[in-house]
Amino acid sequence: MPHPIMFDDNDPCLIRVREIALALPDATEVVAHGRPTFRCGKMFANYGGSVRGSKERHDQSILFIPDESERQALEEDPRFFMPAYLGPYGWLGLLLKPRMDWTEVAELLDASYRQIAPKRSVAKLDAD
Repeated sequence: MPHPIMFDDNDPCLIRVREIALALPDATEVVAHGRPTFRCGKMFANYGGSVRGSKERHDQSILFIPDESERQALEEDPRFFMPAYLGPYGWLGLLLKPRMDWTEVAELLDASYRQIAPKRSVAKLDAD
């Protein structure tokens, strides 16, 4: 039995995340577990998630793999949370809203992408 869809294609935050994530070389979108995921071979971002250890859902959020040098600062910021399922593997979540610093979101997605993308895809990114 497939997972229920837990997103709206007209969500303005999802629209912005798609623009940013799919602009990265060789990035694709796949719906998994009812949510959009962004991949370059492996998954580098997930749209929406819940807080680890609770049933608190954040449908307008992005889950990503932070750069280790920034992890501590991000964890201290109340906009970020430890996501269920992916949190134990080093992922963090960021609460989104339509009016926010989308440059920051792009930087976080870029860092996450660079950690999983093949060298040839990262080379294309750096060539642009």
